[in-house]
Parts: sequence; structure tokens; C-alpha cells
Amino acid sequence: MQYRLFCSILCAGLILEAAPVLSHEFWIEPEKYQVNSGETVVAKLRNGQEFYGAEQPYLDHRIARFEVLQGGTTLPYIGRMGDMPAFSGDPMPDGLAVLIHQTRPQTITYDSWEEFQAFVDHKAFGDIQTQHRTRGLADSGFVEQYTRYAKALVAIGDGTGLDQAAGLETEIVALANPYTDDMTGGLPIRVLYQGNPRPNAQVEVFAKAPDGSVTITTRLTDSQGKAIVPLAPGHIYLLDAVVLRPAPDGADYVWESLWAALTFAVPAR
Repeated sequence: MQYRLFCSILCAGLILEAAPVLSHEFWIEPEKYQVNSGETVVAKLRNGQEFYGAEQPYLDHRIARFEVLQGGTTLPYIGRMGDMPAFSGDPMPDGLAVLIHQTRPQTITYDSWEEFQAFVDHKAFGDIQTQHRTRGLADSGFVEQYTRYAKALVAIGDGTGLDQAAGLETEIVALANPYTDDMTGGLPIRVLYQGNPRPNAQVEVFAKAPDGSVTITTRLTDSQGKAIVPLAPGHIYLLDAVVLRPAPDGADYVWESLWAALTFAVPAR
């Protein structure tokens, strides 16, 4: 047990220290997105790129929130240090369960502007360099703080129910149920920031086919923070939306990123 915990912490440290430059997304990956009534829900935490990533252990000093939201009730989840998979809850009632994981803030130092610009371009933040230089900041050796806000939708039994806002600083809310509703017209979602709709936000869509191949597309939210995500039966999805904002006065970092993620599956029809 002690050896497993040591290896888990060491591996997590090596992986997470490199994020978000080398390993962008962070998500919850249930072993099964649809489980039978009375079956235990098991889920991994993953950190990586293009919907492939290294498994992360349960480390309580890195966790700000770990909860299950179901039927309007939120229950905290407490695991054991070093657990992999990080989540293995007691059997839950039938319906749609929303797993929620918020990390504690971490920081990364950029050795060059090019590293940061690659991140800015990838997430379509616009002309951040002008803002950066207007603030009198150096082009190297500056620090960004980042926090992850991940959710996963799991259908238990009949899987009925709806996702809802969980009060995260930023989050993606599914406005329909991908397990029970007709998805031929796509899944409507809303991106929230500080509880309000976030307009003109880029949503990166990772679609993993049954053969393991991943297709990556982007959508842009409208004035109400909504977007429609086209879905295919039998695929697993990761949606990602990132906020980048200046650090508050007096902080020991200069930029702050907030990463919202939502994972779910679409049943094969």
C-alpha cells in the first residue's frame, strides 16, 4: 500500500507539473458510462491530450471538491490516498448521476512567450500578447495559475434526469440527457462562468469512436452561452472550455486559467 501510494504521488507529480503545456485536458473517465441498477460506479481521473491521458490517483491535497450530484442532492466523495481508480462509490439510485471534481490551483512558469502563445492560439483567446505587454509583464519567466473543473454524466439503471449547474467557477452544463433523449439534432449545452452564461466561448469537442480513434472539432457559444454539439451513436465525448483572465492584484502569478470539462457517452442505437 505504501509503495503504491509513493508511486502514485510520484507519477502524478511528474505529470501534473508539466500541465497544462504538455498535457492540456483533465477529465473524469467512468469505466462504464451506463451501469445497471445497484452496480458500483468506478471512474478514473485523466490528464492528457486529444482524449488520451495518464491516469491520476486520488490525492486529497490536490482536491478542492469531489462530489456526486443526483436528483438535486449533492453528496461529497472521500476516497483513499493513492487510490487508482480515484472514484469508486457506493451503489446509487437509478437516474442520471453527475460526478464533479475540482482541483486545487496549481502553477506553471513559462520560460518563453512562444510556449504561452501556443496555448493562447489553441484556445482562441485572441490578442493576449497586447494585454500582457500593456500590463508591463516580461515575455519569459512569468507564472500562470490553473484550476480544473471536471464533470461526467453517468446513467444508472434507466438513466433519467438532467444535468444542472453545480456552482463551479466555470462549467459546461448539458441541457438534454444523452442517454435518454433524441440526439439526432445534437446535444444542447451551456457554458457558465461565475454562474452566468459565457458568450463567444470556444468549446473543444473530442469524439472517441468505438475503434478508439478521436475526432476533434470546435463549437462557439452564442450570446446566451449555448451551443449545439453534433453527436454520433456509440461514441464517447469530452467537451472542454477554458477561461483565461488576469491575476488579481498582489498575486504571485500573472494569468489564471480555469478549465471546464464534461464527459459522457452516446448509446449505440
